[in-house]
Amino acid sequence: MSTLRFQALREASTRKPVIFEESDRKSNLFGANVFNDKSMKQYLTSDAYKGVQGAVQHGTKIDRKLADYIALGMKEWALSKGVTHYTHWFQPLTGITAEKHDAFFETSMDGSDPVEKLGGAQLVQQEPDASSFPNGGIRNTFEARGYTAWDPTSPAFIFGTTLCIPTVFISYTGEALDFKTPLLRALTVIDEAATEVCKYFDKNVKKVTVTLGWEQEYFLIDSALANSRPDLMMTGRTLLGHTSAKGQQLDDHYFGSIPTRALVYMRDLEQECMLLGIPVKTRHNEVAPNQFELAPIFEEMNLAVDHNCLLMDVMQKVAERHHFKVLFHEKPFKGVNGSGKHNNWSLATDTGINLLSPSKTPMSNLQFLTFFINTIKAVHDNESLLRAAIASAGNDHRLGANEAPPAIISVFIGGQLMKVLDELEGVTAGKLSPEEKTDLKLNVVGKIPDVLLDNTDRNRTSPFAFTGNKFEFRAVGSTANCSNSMTTLNAIVAKQLRDFKVEVDALIESKDMKKDDAIFNVLREYIKKSKKILFEGDGYSEEWEIEAGKRGLSNFKTTPEALKARVSKQSLDLFSELNIMNHVEVEARYEIELEEYTKKIQIEGRVLGDISKNHVIPTAIKYQNTLITNVKGLKDIFGAEFETIGKEQIVLIKQISKHIEGINSNVVAMTNERKKANTLNDAQEMAEAYCNNVKPYFETIRKHCDKLELLVDNEIWTLTKYRELLFTK
Repeated sequence: MSTLRFQALREASTRKPVIFEESDRKSNLFGANVFNDKSMKQYLTSDAYKGVQGAVQHGTKIDRKLADYIALGMKEWALSKGVTHYTHWFQPLTGITAEKHDAFFETSMDGSDPVEKLGGAQLVQQEPDASSFPNGGIRNTFEARGYTAWDPTSPAFIFGTTLCIPTVFISYTGEALDFKTPLLRALTVIDEAATEVCKYFDKNVKKVTVTLGWEQEYFLIDSALANSRPDLMMTGRTLLGHTSAKGQQLDDHYFGSIPTRALVYMRDLEQECMLLGIPVKTRHNEVAPNQFELAPIFEEMNLAVDHNCLLMDVMQKVAERHHFKVLFHEKPFKGVNGSGKHNNWSLATDTGINLLSPSKTPMSNLQFLTFFINTIKAVHDNESLLRAAIASAGNDHRLGANEAPPAIISVFIGGQLMKVLDELEGVTAGKLSPEEKTDLKLNVVGKIPDVLLDNTDRNRTSPFAFTGNKFEFRAVGSTANCSNSMTTLNAIVAKQLRDFKVEVDALIESKDMKKDDAIFNVLREYIKKSKKILFEGDGYSEEWEIEAGKRGLSNFKTTPEALKARVSKQSLDLFSELNIMNHVEVEARYEIELEEYTKKIQIEGRVLGDISKNHVIPTAIKYQNTLITNVKGLKDIFGAEFETIGKEQIVLIKQISKHIEGINSNVVAMTNERKKANTLNDAQEMAEAYCNNVKPYFETIRKHCDKLELLVDNEIWTLTKYRELLFTK
């Protein structure tokens, strides 16, 4: 009973909830540690404040002199809150955030006259060593220079005693080395494209903002139990472990009473979020045991992405105070639900209109249909690229399982809206008669709000679903930086809106059509061309896989297969045409994602080999020796009868030997395949080798290990079991 497992169980079972009390109302705490509008008005000069607002609202540049005044005000605000250091906070292509802290403290040349200093130069730009960050071949290792540059559209914040300044991260030659830079470019492009289309309906629209509301799913595991599992600590998921007799089959965890320790953790986390201006609102139990969800009020997309990245860091830090380990992996446990990060996406005008929300007037609803149908058309034309944007080693385990959308990208809009599109598909080609136009506006377009009142079915099997006033991209993985999928979605919709405007303008000018006639004609053709992406049924069914194949939809079940769409001519041309990423930047990301996939499978293979040979097999042999001693004793006592009396023990001895051999032979074979894969120089070939030749051994090795878990004496099994990980509250 002295193994790490039992020590961890003893420690976890005696935990008491950490004492925590909210210090104030959420509304009073919100944004207290953010250099927001209120703080800027207090600490900045009038010109400095106007400079920041101009950059945020209109993208105007801030000159260095003005930056000095902004930095001075930001520093004084930070010092008033006990801050000692500052950092440029950025999002390299590692998938996590990065920071290098510098003290405000400086001295003169002779070491005297110490002062706290933050100048405009330090605020606007820094030069962190970029040599060890993923670059996909953009630069050589000896060319270490990279730059972080201030993003004024995302406010600085304080975490601990450090002032964090959100920044982009670019190479010496100007290519993006982060997730934020392409996202900002994509947001600019979709703003311009959507604003131009909006002017068909309202000339007063000057700006369109993309909004995002993410939903973060995660597991909470006691830290002692998590630390007792080498696979959880090294890979974020359990590479072996027999499923618990009780899992989620009773549906008793979903939306149930939140366990006390978890609830105290959530309250503490929410207070930290309030101070950081992260507008978290919803918390609840998810489907699997010890799985939970957190969701905020939607925000402008760039800020929402920053907040999600920050949140994932804050969640881990707060978890340490409560003796928890947060698991973000898409599939940390076999046999129970995995975790996603649903991205709720919409468009809003500076006049206060949600472009994906129907209204009471036919004209507003025609505007809604315009953006609604264009989004569907964009997904239809780029479904492979959208699938590539959510591809990862972790998400491969989740997509298509019975709690997540399938790997086939389709759009769900509900039966009522399908009927609306069917009616619009029948619109007369060319100019519409007054009677037809009146009928459309009164009986089709005009009644959309009433239709949506009863359109509550969200179809949880759909990867891309319309949910009343937004599209929900449900296939995004829980570990993902939202930027990856959202940059792609914004890009394809921006391109589609550009094309739409060109087609409508052409009909108005060359066919002498009225604006409404032209819009109806183009939308009609889009509906016809996009119908194959619409699906209302069970996305998990084999019938859908067959049907999707007939429709010509892609069904990429692995990351190496899916990522090829990243560097297709269509993808390269799309990002280049919109000035979101040049060919070098796109190809670099493709290389980085392949390399990341390969390394994760490589690490998992090594860890699995280590655990199975150094934990499972020795434990199995130890128990087998006990059985052998028992059988020898029976033979000494009963003589020839021992084979009958010790029959079950002998069967166990043979079964254990069979599984030990199964583990050893498959670990050797897996290792040999890994060595072969490591000799390949092409990133795609290496990723495919790991996917197709190395990874298949994981399940075989696991099967033998899990069988041994059921055979070996519980008292000597060293690895914490599923029932302990999932049901220790």
